[in-house]
Amino acid sequence: MAEHPAYPVGLRLSGRRVVVLGGGQVAQRRLPALIAAGADITLVSPEATPSVEAMADAGEITWVRRPYQDGDLADAWYALIATSAPAANTAASAEAERHRVWCVRSDDADQATAWTPATGHSEGVTIAVLTTDARGRDPRHTAAIRDAVVEGLRDGTLVAPHHRTRTPGVALVGGGPGDPDLITVRGRRLLAEADVVIADRLGPRDLLAELPPHVEVIDAAKIPYGRYMAQEAINNALIEHAKQGKSVVRLKGGDPYVFGRGMEEVQALAEAGIPCTVVPGISSSISVPSAAGIPVTHRGVAHEFTVVSGHVAPGDERSLADWPSLAKLTGTLVVLMGVDKIGKIAETLVAHGKSPQTPVALVQEGTTAAQRRVDATLATVAEVVRAEEVKPPAVIVIGEVVNVGPRTAP
Repeated sequence: MAEHPAYPVGLRLSGRRVVVLGGGQVAQRRLPALIAAGADITLVSPEATPSVEAMADAGEITWVRRPYQDGDLADAWYALIATSAPAANTAASAEAERHRVWCVRSDDADQATAWTPATGHSEGVTIAVLTTDARGRDPRHTAAIRDAVVEGLRDGTLVAPHHRTRTPGVALVGGGPGDPDLITVRGRRLLAEADVVIADRLGPRDLLAELPPHVEVIDAAKIPYGRYMAQEAINNALIEHAKQGKSVVRLKGGDPYVFGRGMEEVQALAEAGIPCTVVPGISSSISVPSAAGIPVTHRGVAHEFTVVSGHVAPGDERSLADWPSLAKLTGTLVVLMGVDKIGKIAETLVAHGKSPQTPVALVQEGTTAAQRRVDATLATVAEVVRAEEVKPPAVIVIGEVVNVGPRTAP
């Protein structure tokens, strides 16, 4: 007679007795999910892995330090049988059958009354995959299917828009330094679900080509000394589209709160009563130097790094940076938006005590196919920028860490 497929169901185990027999690797893998489900877990095993023992020490499970005995499954709702003794597993399985306890066996799935699916999670959704054909049961295949679905949901390549629970609003998404693979999985998923995307020039522009045709893309590029969309206009566009009931993504370069005016947009949305989700992004201040082979800190070289805006030059009355104090720091100085001001910055740092021979690296279009690195010193950087025609966006790294990496670094 053909075997019937398993009936999939989700067990609600919060506050309910669950018994785990065996404290080895199987228990170590399965216990975290049972703990997360709120189960009242009793582990029966004379020994346990260090990780399982730590769960017991933390009070997450109750550990009975002995082999399985008949009666251990009394009043249990669910049992995981995973000892190294086949006879004990068989006896426990028989007890589970007598007491009508759903049980999983790690050594013989065919003798169990339940199977553990390959599971994964994405934004409040649990993905569970079971093999329906007993003759072709392949745990690695089900795990691969699970991984493909979860990864697709996370990176936005598998789009499953919300309907009943979807709330119009704005997601302020940090897109990272430029490489589309460096956006967070949450940011990419929200981008895939958007009705409207308001993007600036420093965001991962390649991702915009992947958006469905119905998605409206608004250019909020702020090109230095050129055409730009005023911040007030950006705020108004966010509010207007959100009030129309649309899901809006504000796609920004790097992290929204690192010289990105993210809080200004959050404040404007709050005043308008628009819900806003902020998704952090990978800041170019760290990622771009890394992509160019420069660590912003290094043992014995730099124990701190400071990120400063170069948008306003030293000496300008609008500047909030304490350049004399920055010159006295022994760590790494990372300057963003400072290409056209680097001459004045270098001059000021030297005037307040920084060595003219301090290494400087400028990384233009970092993490993209157009990335290039130009090296100089504080004494030469102004002339090098002119000679090499370095253009923004470029991250400037000042300090001894510039010379730490291999010279073959990109």
